[in-house]
Amino acid sequence: MTISSEAQAVVGTAHPLDPLSRAEISRVVSILKEGPAAGESFRFISVELREPSKADLRGGVQVAREADAVLVDRAQGRAFEAVVGLDTGTVDKWAQLAVGVQPPFMVDEFAEGEESCRKNPEVQAALAKRGITDMSLVCFEPWSVGYFGEDDEGRRLMRALVFVRDEADDSPYAHPIENFIVIVDLNSGEVVKLEDDQAIPVPKASGNYLPKYVGPARTDLKPIEITQPEGASFTVTGNHVQWADWSFRVGFTPREGLVLHQLKFRDQGVERPVINRASLSEMVVPYGDTAPVQAKKNAFDSGEYNIGNMANSLTLGCDCLGEIRYFDGHSVDSLGNPWTIENAICMHEEDDSILWKHFDFREATTETRRSRKLVISFIATVANYEYAFYWHLFLDGSIEFLVKATGILSTAGQKPGEKSPYGQSLNNDGLYAPIHQHMFNVRMDFELDGVKNAVYEVDMEIPRENPTHTAFMAVDRLLETEKAAIRKTDSGKHRFWKIVNHESRNIVDEPVAYRLIPTDGIQLAAGDESYVSKRAQFARNNLWVTAYDRTERFAAGEFPNQSTGADDGLHIWTEKDRNIVDEDLVVWYTFGMHHVVRLEDWPVMPRQNIGFMLEPHGFFNQNPTLNLPTETRGTNGGHCSTGNDQ
Repeated sequence: MTISSEAQAVVGTAHPLDPLSRAEISRVVSILKEGPAAGESFRFISVELREPSKADLRGGVQVAREADAVLVDRAQGRAFEAVVGLDTGTVDKWAQLAVGVQPPFMVDEFAEGEESCRKNPEVQAALAKRGITDMSLVCFEPWSVGYFGEDDEGRRLMRALVFVRDEADDSPYAHPIENFIVIVDLNSGEVVKLEDDQAIPVPKASGNYLPKYVGPARTDLKPIEITQPEGASFTVTGNHVQWADWSFRVGFTPREGLVLHQLKFRDQGVERPVINRASLSEMVVPYGDTAPVQAKKNAFDSGEYNIGNMANSLTLGCDCLGEIRYFDGHSVDSLGNPWTIENAICMHEEDDSILWKHFDFREATTETRRSRKLVISFIATVANYEYAFYWHLFLDGSIEFLVKATGILSTAGQKPGEKSPYGQSLNNDGLYAPIHQHMFNVRMDFELDGVKNAVYEVDMEIPRENPTHTAFMAVDRLLETEKAAIRKTDSGKHRFWKIVNHESRNIVDEPVAYRLIPTDGIQLAAGDESYVSKRAQFARNNLWVTAYDRTERFAAGEFPNQSTGADDGLHIWTEKDRNIVDEDLVVWYTFGMHHVVRLEDWPVMPRQNIGFMLEPHGFFNQNPTLNLPTETRGTNGGHCSTGNDQ
C-alpha cells in the first residue's frame, strides 16, 4: 500500500519548516522575474525554503515564509543570491556573487552541455579520426571541471568524459574513449577546449546487464511478502511524523535531498529533543589514478550537482517494500518552472531481528522482543553511480545513517595486455576501473535535551598500574574548542565521541549523552598538496564540531563548484577556534568507502553499505524498550515469552 504526499497543506497554512510547495516556488520566480531577474538571460539554479531562525521557532514567534534563490545571468556570466518574502512579495536581498563563484549545475545543463559537444564540428572531426562517426551513439558525460591551478577567467564550465555505445541501449561504460575530453562553457554553449591525446583503442567487449542480454531469470527464489494487516505504525500529518516514541519533520532541499528536522524521543511521556536538523552536507569522490583523464576526476556530488535534484522517483516493490508513505520533492528547472520529483522520499517500517532476549536456564523461561526500525530514504543517480541514503530510527533510541552505493563504475581504457597499477582490469579488452573513494559528510545540529551541549572524545586506555595485566578503561576527554575537536578515528583505542548535556543528569548523576560510533571512518587518501584535498579538507578528518552559525551549512563551503577551497568550509570556520563547551553545537562526521574495485563490481555494482551509528549513552535511566509487547504472530507457542506472567 502507498500513500502519496500530493495532498499537502495549502499555501499559507504550511508549517515554518515545510519545504516550498509548487505554488510557492512559482510565486518566488514571478517576484524575481518582475524585479531584478527580469532579463531572459537569467537562469535558476535553485529555489528553496529559507528556514526560520531557531530562536524564532523555539519562541513560538509567528514567522514569515521566505525563500532562498540562486541564479545565473548567462549574459554577464555572473551568479546572484536572493531572499524573497512570500508573504510580502518583496525581494529582501539581491547580491551579486564574486567573479568566478559558480553555483551547482542545473539539471538542464547536463543535456545542454552534451548537445553542445555532439554538434561541435571539431569534436565530430576528432572522433571521426578515431573511427567514430555515428554521433547518436556517443555519450558525453557531464563532470565538474574542479580546480587545478588554472585561471578559467570566471567561465562556467563542464568537463565531458566520452563513451560510445554499440547500439541504442548498450552500456556506454564498457567503451570509454580514453584521452578524449571536451570542455564546454555552459553559459555560451561554446566548446572552449578539446583534449585529444594519444589514442587508446576503444574496448569492444560488452558490459551489458539488461535482461535481454543476460538471459532468462532464475526461477528458484520464492516470493517474500511484507504485510502489515493493521497498517503502518506511523502517523503522518503534513510533513510531521510520529512513530513509536519518535517524532520529527521531513524536509527536502535541492542541495541535500532528505532533511530531518526536530528529531525527538518520547521518554515516559516527555518529548526530549535529540537533533534539531540532520542532513547530508557534502560528498566528494576522488580518483587515485595518475592517467591524464582519470587524475582530474573528483566530483562534489552535493555542492557541484545538487544531489537532491538527482533524486529518483521511487517505486514500490523495487526501491521500497512494505507499507509505504512517500513524500514528493519540489524544485525548479533552469527557466523557473516548478517541477516535482514524485515519491522522492520513501518511509516504511522494517523488522530488525531481535532487540533483546534472555533465557533463564534456572527457570527454563525465555523473554524475547523483536526490534524494528523506521526507514526514511531517498536514492539519487549521479551519472554512473546510484547513492541510496537511509536514516534508520530504532525503538531503543538509536539512529543510523547508511549509504548504499551501487550503479556502474566510472571506467577507463588502457592498451590491451596492459594492467594499470591504479585500478582493476575488468576484461582482456583494455577496460579497467580506477581505484577511488566515496567520502561523505553529515551535518547534525544537536539539541540534546536542550540547546547547550558539549562533546567528549572517549578512548580505551590501559592504566599504568596494572598488576593483573588485564585492566583497561574508557577515558573521557572534553573537547573545548573547535580546533581541539578536529579529530580522526582510532580503532586501536576503540575511539568514539559523546555528545552530552551537562545540565541534564541521569539517574547516576552523569550528564545525559548520545555516542557517535565512527564506523567507516576513513580519511581522504589524496595528499594535502593535491587540489582535491585543498578543496575537500573536511575529508582529511572524521570529526568536526562547530559553534552553531546558520550561515555555515556545507562542509566544503557554499559554492564548491570550480572553487579553490581557500575561503570557505569547515577548515576556514574552525580557524575562529570558538568555544564549544555548553554551547549550541553542530557535529560534522566524515566517513567513506575506499573503493578498491573488484571484478564482481562489473557490469553493475552490488550495493556497498557505509555509514555510522548514534546510540543513547546514559540518555535513558534504563533500557527504554521494556514495555514492548511480545510477538504473537508466526510463533510456535503463540508468543515470544514463556514467563510466569503469560
